[in-house]
Amino acid sequence: MKLVKTLASMAACAMALSAGLAQAQQLRLGDFQSTTHIVSKEGTTRWIAAVEEATGGAVTFQHFPSEQAARAAALLDAVESGILDVALVGTIYHGETLPMNSVVGLPGFYGSAVEGTEAIQEMLAEGPLRDEILATGVVPLFGFVLPPYQVLAQKRLGMPEDWANLNIRTSGSTQAMTARSLGGVGVSIPGPEVYTAVERGRLDGILFPLASVAAYNLQEVVTHISENGSFGGYSFVMVARKDMFEALPEEVQQAMIEQGNETAIHVARAQDESIAGFLADWAAQGVEIYSLSDEELAALTEAMTEVAEDWVNRIGRGSDTARAVLARYRELTGG
Repeated sequence: MKLVKTLASMAACAMALSAGLAQAQQLRLGDFQSTTHIVSKEGTTRWIAAVEEATGGAVTFQHFPSEQAARAAALLDAVESGILDVALVGTIYHGETLPMNSVVGLPGFYGSAVEGTEAIQEMLAEGPLRDEILATGVVPLFGFVLPPYQVLAQKRLGMPEDWANLNIRTSGSTQAMTARSLGGVGVSIPGPEVYTAVERGRLDGILFPLASVAAYNLQEVVTHISENGSFGGYSFVMVARKDMFEALPEEVQQAMIEQGNETAIHVARAQDESIAGFLADWAAQGVEIYSLSDEELAALTEAMTEVAEDWVNRIGRGSDTARAVLARYRELTGG
């Protein structure tokens, strides 16, 4: 009898386990970073593990890094169409669909990834940045930014006249305006192609976030790197297909958002804290790490002042919405 009861108990446990597995949902998640990139290690993969743990395995993920499921510029469409359920999108790759989100590309606003992330998280909670993402059929779960972009080149680029007629690698149309305001020419080249472009002389300078430089070994092809400039930013947003997300149990939805909020600040802080070590390593390799002087910063800031208004008129088409977004972003960052 005891054996029968034991077998019956084991059968009941097996049935309960089977029922739990049947209810578990595996979501397909895509991004364009390698799993060794700090954004993936401290952001995407960390969030995946946190959500799986917080939901007790009710949600798991099949992760497609390094553009395995879709190119960077196609990730938003891949989620909307159902190819993916979730994706970490770089908003600047979707400038036509998400024009207001490109405000993060403006120079001279946030001073650290944490500061910028706190601002973007506020703006994704409600308002035009959230609304235009929802309009694509996806839900923003959390967002974060890269540290302020610096300039990498074969010489010190300080005063605006140093930038005249140089081909500068930029991310998106907003940052191209920044290069133009300094007398340079913005050249849009994907991160993985920048190294070769510098080697072959197609680029004279690069605008890039310091925490991401090592992922592409760009310190090998330049001789000078600034450390205290603010030449614009870049935001990531984790999005989920709206109908899929809303069909999940409420507690699962909440777990995805709560873990996202924690991950956003964590990956921002990890990036900020990584920079000092990178700079020390590059200096040891012979790269000149330099701080822009107060005079240079003042001259650069004055030259780039026009970029914000240019953004309102070109990207925002002079709309009240664009002006409101800029005002809110300025309020949150103190820029």
